[in-house]
Amino acid sequence: METPLTPLEFARRARKLYGDREAVVDGDLRMTYEQFFDRCDRWSAALQQIGVTKGDRVAYIAPNTHEQLESFYAVPQIGAVLVPINYRLTPDDFVYITSHSGAKVLCVHPDHMEAVDSIRGRLDGVEHFVALGSAAGRKGWTEYEASIATAGPDFKRPDIAEGDLLSLNYTSGTTAKPKGVMITHRNAWMNVVGTLVHLHLGVDDRYLWTLPMFHANGWTFIWIVTAVGGTHICLPKVDPAKVFELIRNEHVTWLCAAPTVLIALANAPVAVRGEVPRGVNVVTAGAPPAAATIERMEGDFGWEVTQVYGLTETSPFLTICEPRPEHRRLAPVDRAVIKARTGVELITAGELRVVDSSGKDVAMNGQELGEIVFRGNVIMEGYYNDPEATKKVMGDGWFHTGDAAVMHPDGYVEIRDRIKDVIISGGENISSVEVEGVLLRHPSVQEAAIVGMPHEKWGEAPHAYVVLKAGAEATEDELIQLCRERLAHFKAPHS
Repeated sequence: METPLTPLEFARRARKLYGDREAVVDGDLRMTYEQFFDRCDRWSAALQQIGVTKGDRVAYIAPNTHEQLESFYAVPQIGAVLVPINYRLTPDDFVYITSHSGAKVLCVHPDHMEAVDSIRGRLDGVEHFVALGSAAGRKGWTEYEASIATAGPDFKRPDIAEGDLLSLNYTSGTTAKPKGVMITHRNAWMNVVGTLVHLHLGVDDRYLWTLPMFHANGWTFIWIVTAVGGTHICLPKVDPAKVFELIRNEHVTWLCAAPTVLIALANAPVAVRGEVPRGVNVVTAGAPPAAATIERMEGDFGWEVTQVYGLTETSPFLTICEPRPEHRRLAPVDRAVIKARTGVELITAGELRVVDSSGKDVAMNGQELGEIVFRGNVIMEGYYNDPEATKKVMGDGWFHTGDAAVMHPDGYVEIRDRIKDVIISGGENISSVEVEGVLLRHPSVQEAAIVGMPHEKWGEAPHAYVVLKAGAEATEDELIQLCRERLAHFKAPHS
């Protein structure tokens, strides 16, 4: 017997087992799982009443609110496809993504309704504009809460196959337009289950939404937390003072964040931090975190930091920096270096290799640089309406990440850079991440970025941009000397 692998199954189970437990906290609003799923069902019914059917696209422009969280259940359970849009993008980006995805319904938080109103004339395909809050008298908007209040909880559940499209997640476009990543129900289910094998969340855990839900479906924590009957603590905007306040008052046990957020938390003044509860589990990804940042959070805060790695195209996790007993015996500074590695294959993700330009596996020596390629159950269906781009990244049966990495003898992979960002100086490869990690060990440095610039003799040379902590001092010579002491001299920044 087979049943479809879909994260909607976690909702069914949670409602049955955890219906009376607290599911969501959003400001003053608190909901049990039964109340939360009742709202999801009513929104599903309301969407069907306005003509949304299986395969239709429903787009959202919203921060981390309970309405945004509800979308990850209400939309897919009627077979529609969710399109979570980065609300930090420009109105032109909103037009492109909404139009390219073919969104029939566009749901917008009040903070972004003015921007959407300014481009409504260009959104020909959108049939319904929904205000996730008060429409404040604006014409042409349907209010979300009014729709839920008048809709009943009954809706028609279509048959859903695990290969059906669950979401269209748009990658950030740098030199080209954003690409629509097609994530299936199976993709998402695999990521949820694999993450739960490695990260042991439970029914008593409380998760703080410091990571945008729109970002790769909140790294699937929008379903992970529900699967174990934990509590979602919504946070529309990351502010260090608010983060620490919620950690204290809501007894937060887990959060996810990019290294930039961790740096902001680690360097927040004592007056902003207040008392910092110990024992918070932190999952970080988006860029390789510096060992110094990990050491600071674990040593000063008593938090446990785990690095994961992946891409929007991979649902998103490919690897996790799996802790091992021998790591606990290391000194904190050495343990932080291990934790800054990218890690090993997530158990449900698939197979990872690091290959050279001819497709051969690099030596497992922690030195030879290659590209991470992957195949497995978390790899996207492809880029929506872009077969050429799909073929380019996975036409040979392996998904090419574009990330440059080394493979250590113990099987742990470590990202050194994006392939296109590796600095080649005098024929030698220089990893910006490695040099940045050394600079971040200086007590005065809060943030650092290494870039390659043309050099008459070496072709390229590394140069550093550094942000110092408030009130701290450091000279250029001092920082360059630090790098020369800890790295091969050719890797030290020239300025």
